Order: sequence, then C-alpha cells, then structure tokens
Amino acid sequence: MLEQVGSLIGSPWIYAVVALSILLDVFLPVLPSGVLVITVATAAAASSATDVPDILALILCAATASVLGDLVAYRLAWRGGARLDRAISRSRRLTTAQERLGAALARGGGALVVLARFAPAGRSVVSLGAGAAHRRARDFLPWSALAGLTWAAYSVALGWFGAHWLGASWLATAVSVGALFAAGAGAAYVMRRGPRASEAS
Repeated sequence: MLEQVGSLIGSPWIYAVVALSILLDVFLPVLPSGVLVITVATAAAASSATDVPDILALILCAATASVLGDLVAYRLAWRGGARLDRAISRSRRLTTAQERLGAALARGGGALVVLARFAPAGRSVVSLGAGAAHRRARDFLPWSALAGLTWAAYSVALGWFGAHWLGASWLATAVSVGALFAAGAGAAYVMRRGPRASEAS
C-alpha cells in the first residue's frame, strides 16, 4: 500500500488531496490530515534520494494549506455576527481561548497559536476565537504561519525519519502517528494548565 502511495508522491494530485484535507480539518477536526501527511512522507522516504524536493514541497503544501484554513476560519468568524457570538459565548472552551489568545497577542507573543496547532481541535478554537474577537490579522497570521510551518515540518519529519529508522512499513507509520498524537496530547495538557496557573499567580 505504501508503495502505491509512493508511486503517486510526484503527482500534483497527492498534494491537492493533502491540501484539501488540511484546509477542511479546521472545520472538521476529525479529518486525519496529520495521518495523511505522515503517510505521504513515509511513502516518499521509500522512494529514491532524488525525491527529496518532494518532501520539501509536501512541507510547503501542508504549511500553506494550514495557514489558508486558519485564515478562512478567522474571516468567517470575524463576519459571523450575533449567531456566532452567541455560540461562542455558550462554549466555555471558545470563550477561554478568546481571552487567553487576546492576552497573548497583546503581550506581543503568540506561542498559544503554535501550541494549539498540535492540540486536538486547538487550531479550530484559536482561529475561530481570534476572528470572533476581531483580533488584528497582522497579530494573528504571522503566528498562524509559524504554527503551520512547525506542524507541517514536524509531521513530515516523523514520516520521513520513521521510515528510515523502521523501514517504509505500516509499523513506521503507526509509530510516527503515535508520536504526533503524543505531541497533541502534550499540547492539550499545557493549554489546560494555563488558566489554572494564571489563577494561582
């Protein structure tokens, strides 16, 4: 199966599928876009060394699609109106994310945006929260770009190095996906501790 994916790695269609999956998972976090990126990177690692530019193209494709998805969610939330505002106000998670994101951006930092990119549904919460709170795009988008590039590079590296260390097999893919989920769990844990740490101070 990985060999079949590998045969498509040089085709523009594989990048279109990756980009579409990443674009949509800001609205449908259940989409396994990270798993797809790792699988494609693992398949690329099974190819010859001349395919290394395809790995770089995969990172660029995934990072660009991540930022574009964030921007779409941000703009939709910005224009969302009263209905979206009411929906966000009913969600403790979204309300908390709005407050924390606003404080982080006001301090000139946006590490929360990067961290949220790895947490399950964190990207959706932060992008929608930034738009609904009418945060300035110039404050949010650079951090979104850094988050997208960091996530894409990490995911591709997991697939690439996992295949080289464990062989281009489903075991390598499974271990790499496990590492991606572990990073997500760690990011979610740090984000959950944030409010309690601020309250204790």
